Amino acid sequence: MHDLEIRPAVAADTPAVKSVTDAAYRHYIARIGVVPQPMEADHAADVAAGRVFVTGEPVTGLVVLDAYEDHLFLDSIAVRPDAHGQGVGRRLLRFVDAHARVLGLSEIRLYTNAMMWENQKIYPKYGYEVVERRVDGPYDRIHYRKLLD
Repeated sequence: MHDLEIRPAVAADTPAVKSVTDAAYRHYIARIGVVPQPMEADHAADVAAGRVFVTGEPVTGLVVLDAYEDHLFLDSIAVRPDAHGQGVGRRLLRFVDAHARVLGLSEIRLYTNAMMWENQKIYPKYGYEVVERRVDGPYDRIHYRKLLD
């Protein structure tokens, strides 16, 4: 099905990347007391750099990735709220695993705000383990990693 495809974002996707990111993270502002970092990202620059992968037509979900020498960093994952429960996030997380393998990387890292407790239930289900909790400026973050077989 075309809408299940995950593909690199192109410049024309930038407004959708911003819209989906804002919709996915907006409800956290009141809870954590600051605007979540993904909402403040330079989406056009991320798309231009090839860091963003999207799914759906129109876009229902996305990931922002950074490849390093020894790991793939999952900078952001966002699913449009009206697409929750449809497996979009699961497909995106599987894509991240596959993308890391294609790049020859055996570890994925990410972090989430400690006040985003929903994520703390999700990531372990997909093989992520807590590495540490650290405060970075206004953000209280829980850092995770996943070792690929």
